[in-house]
Amino acid sequence: MHPAILGLFTIAIGVGGCVAYYFSSNWVLDNVLYPAKGPNAGRNINRANIIRPWLFLLPALAALTIYLAYPVFETLRLSLTDRDADGAFVGLANYQQMFSETKFWEAMRNNMLWLIVVPAMSTMFGLLAAQLTDRISWGNIAKSLIFMPMAISFVGAAVIWKLVYDARPDGTEQIGVLNAIYVWFSGGVPQQWLTIPIWNNLFLMVVLIWIQTGFAMVILSAALRGIPEETIEAAIVDGANPLQIFFKIKVPQIKATIMVVWTTITLVVLKVFDIVFAMTNGQWETQVLANYMYDKLFRTSDWGVASASAMIIMLLVTPILVWNVRNARKEMR
Repeated sequence: MHPAILGLFTIAIGVGGCVAYYFSSNWVLDNVLYPAKGPNAGRNINRANIIRPWLFLLPALAALTIYLAYPVFETLRLSLTDRDADGAFVGLANYQQMFSETKFWEAMRNNMLWLIVVPAMSTMFGLLAAQLTDRISWGNIAKSLIFMPMAISFVGAAVIWKLVYDARPDGTEQIGVLNAIYVWFSGGVPQQWLTIPIWNNLFLMVVLIWIQTGFAMVILSAALRGIPEETIEAAIVDGANPLQIFFKIKVPQIKATIMVVWTTITLVVLKVFDIVFAMTNGQWETQVLANYMYDKLFRTSDWGVASASAMIIMLLVTPILVWNVRNARKEMR
């Protein structure tokens, strides 16, 4: 079957199944379990209204259980077993092995470096772009161009930037933009940018910053437009200059939005895999936790250590998720 036809068929089955489920479950609830007739009609209507929301939530709860809760508990179980011993329980042996490997600590160090640089730079550039594009006549065009990388997959972005960092032998024409500029101005030999320790991590971070700046800009631009004009006008009357208005009036009022953007990008950084895998595959001291997990699972077939590293990623992500949820509930109240 042609993939397009198969896709349409799958969508039709999915949508049709949802419609059939909601129609049939409501019919059974209203006509079989708690019919709105007879001497107990009032009580039946009340009971049906109590149960009805759970009927709508049931598919989502089932999906969350199958695709989220079960994998978490199964990963935890696998992290405590040994594949070479037919899945025998080995306690924390996989964690001890993982903590003893230099590649794991390299991945942890790089992830911490990503956490420091990428959310800060993405949020800063996004806030700067949001402020500046609102002040120019062609701001919407500029926003579209800045946001455009968000439409590119991480792998696609990695391929684009790998060409930017490309290095050809000395004496040949450089197709990599960075080396072309470097050779033109310095006259030196082309550099293998992705093999230079520490710097190569920064070059990889540029890709994610390039992508996430558009996301930060859109959210922060909406927040800036929501600032009451009265506060800005009062600051102008008091003699505040544009920098004072921005840092002392605007930024404090959108601080909650800035933190949401920061933490959202932090979650993306903790799970970063595609960019590193496509550009360096963790070589030259660029390993990150997700790529380390992939190597352990698919290259060395060590599900125990791979699952242990997955649990570490989950432990790092969980506090940020909890913080985001708590803040969202505070704002709703």
